[in-house]
Amino acid sequence: MEIIFLGCGTSVGVPMIGCDCPVCTSNNPKNRRTRASVAVRSGETTLLVDSGPDLHWQALRENLRRLDAVLYTHEHLDHVAGFDELRAFCWRREDPLPLYAGSGCLHQLRTMYAWAFCNQYHGYVRPEAHEHGNTPFCVGDIEVTPVPVQHGTVETCGYVFRSGGASFGYVPDVKEIPETSRALLRGLDALAMDGLNFDKEHRSHMSVQQSAEEMQALGAGLGVVTHTSHSIEYESVTGSLPPGVILAYDGLRLKL
Repeated sequence: MEIIFLGCGTSVGVPMIGCDCPVCTSNNPKNRRTRASVAVRSGETTLLVDSGPDLHWQALRENLRRLDAVLYTHEHLDHVAGFDELRAFCWRREDPLPLYAGSGCLHQLRTMYAWAFCNQYHGYVRPEAHEHGNTPFCVGDIEVTPVPVQHGTVETCGYVFRSGGASFGYVPDVKEIPETSRALLRGLDALAMDGLNFDKEHRSHMSVQQSAEEMQALGAGLGVVTHTSHSIEYESVTGSLPPGVILAYDGLRLKL
């Protein structure tokens, strides 16, 4: 598998509008973070996790031309607001574009984008909705396992992807992980997890330090901290991370 970090920022992105802090005014491209999303590729399959508001530019930057399915972690706007950009991935398809999500997220998508779920015209998004619950499923040659986690008050899940003997977990928004979900995340080749601030507590997100400790405890071959805010300066925080843990940046590619 190849994992492409399309974006690794929090809901407002980095730089933030109207902010003159050292990170928001930095010239280091690794301090510029679009909203969190990844593409997961195997030999014959490409999956997108979340369609955030920056999807247009992320897809152009990474030459992302084709999708076999879109998976959603939850319905917060920084994860769904680029929904209409999916039309470009429907133009070259004869069949509708499969979407996978939990029941609450699918309900919100149907509410926000009701026009799309009754559309049959090839010029617009034509979704094929699948409620996955907590049951593993396959898209092409990638096995996907939903991983329920606690993030605020909305139903939220991460995912574990397996293909060709490789495994990758992606949990971009999380405060606590139920023990049943921890079992699904143990011993992965790579695991990407939420780290909003360095060590400051947040009611619905882990910190970088908490995320790093959690990924090490779960035995990840490589831990990747994502969904980071403007409180995270790439170079200085990278130097403080334990062995086997790195910070994500827009455009990071992992080959597993």
